Amino acid sequence: MRDSDGFPWTGGHRKSGAAWIGGHHANGSPTPETKEKDKGTMKELEEGNALTLDFAKLAKVAANCPDVIPVAVQHADTKELILVAYTNELAFKESITKQSLVLWSTSRNELWEKGKTSGQTYDLIEAFVNCEQNSLLYTVRPRAGGICHTSNQKGEPRNCYYRRINSGTMELENIDP
Repeated sequence: MRDSDGFPWTGGHRKSGAAWIGGHHANGSPTPETKEKDKGTMKELEEGNALTLDFAKLAKVAANCPDVIPVAVQHADTKELILVAYTNELAFKESITKQSLVLWSTSRNELWEKGKTSGQTYDLIEAFVNCEQNSLLYTVRPRAGGICHTSNQKGEPRNCYYRRINSGTMELENIDP
């Protein structure tokens, strides 16, 4: 099914009363039914070729974590964009103090010390702020591993941008299978 502009319709979430159409509560958190369904569809979301953009992400972030700003994370040596995440005042101060990549998890609503459990940690090399002071750019250097929780077929970690959108078909092409 396609929208009026010819793009694949992703079944975007719209607010309806106390619940989100699409299995989410008014605060943006998934219902128990959606959580169970999400376990089965997460692999397809992360490895499949269907484009299903989450245009409701910022509404969910604003509802659950209103005091955050986006952070683009760039590899200091390759200049590759490896992650877009969020920070709040606490995470920002921790990053600067520790000179390590510390973010705010908008899904868990807690401090996220990148790599604390996986061992894939990062030195914070520099921090930049944009002209309006409402987003940051961190340049980081990996101590070990990649940044994404997904791996390629060889079991090697990769960055979060491993699929390209084919503008002709609007399908995803895995560039690091």
